[in-house]
Amino acid sequence: MSPLQTWGNFYVIIGSSAGALTGLQFVVMTLIAQTDRSRSRGEALAAFGTPNVVHFCSVLLVASILSVPWDSLRPAGVAVAVFGVLGVVYSVAIIRRAHRQREYVPVFEDWLWHTMLPVLAYSTVLVAGAALAWSPPAALLAIAAAALLLVFIGIHNSWDTVVYITLQTRSEPPPAPPASGASAAGEAQPSGRTPASPSPPSGAANPGGTAGPSRP
Repeated sequence: MSPLQTWGNFYVIIGSSAGALTGLQFVVMTLIAQTDRSRSRGEALAAFGTPNVVHFCSVLLVASILSVPWDSLRPAGVAVAVFGVLGVVYSVAIIRRAHRQREYVPVFEDWLWHTMLPVLAYSTVLVAGAALAWSPPAALLAIAAAALLLVFIGIHNSWDTVVYITLQTRSEPPPAPPASGASAAGEAQPSGRTPASPSPPSGAANPGGTAGPSRP
C-alpha cells in the first residue's frame, strides 16, 4: 500500500474541516462590516483577517495534493514543496503588512499566531515536501502536523478577531443626543425638510443698486 493511502482518512477529515471553517471567516468579515470603523481598517484586515482564509485554503490544497493517486512520491513531494515556498513568501508579506499598518498595535500573542507560527508551518511543509521521496513516514507526519497547525491558527485568529470587535463595539460611547431648543446650531429640521431659502426682495431696484422696499 502506498504511504499516501495510509493517510487518506486524515486528509479527508482535515480537508473537509478546512473547507467548512472558511465560512467562519465570512462571519467575521460580516461583523467587521457592521462596525462604524470598518472602512478605516483596510491594512489591518489585510494583515490579520485575509490570511485566515488563506490558511484554511492552504490546508484544503495540501489535502487535495496528497489525495491525488500519484505514480510515485517524487511529484507529490515537488508539488508540496512548491506550495511551501509560496506559503513562506506569503507569510513574509503578511509580516510586512503587520508592520506597515497603523490601525492596531499588535502584542506578542498577535505576532506569535499571525506571523511566527504560519512561517513555521509553511517552512515545515517546504522541508517535508522536499524530503517526501526519501523519507515518506517522517515527511508525511511533518506535513500532517503543519496542516493541523494551520487549521488551529485560522480558528484562533478568527475567534480572536471576533472577541476584539465585540469588546471594541461595547466599549464605544453611545452617540450624544441632539441639541434641544429652536435656536440651537445644527438643529435637525422637523419632518426631514430642509430650511427654505429666503425669498428675494421684490420691487424695483434703487438707483444706488440696492433693492428697494416691497410694494403692496
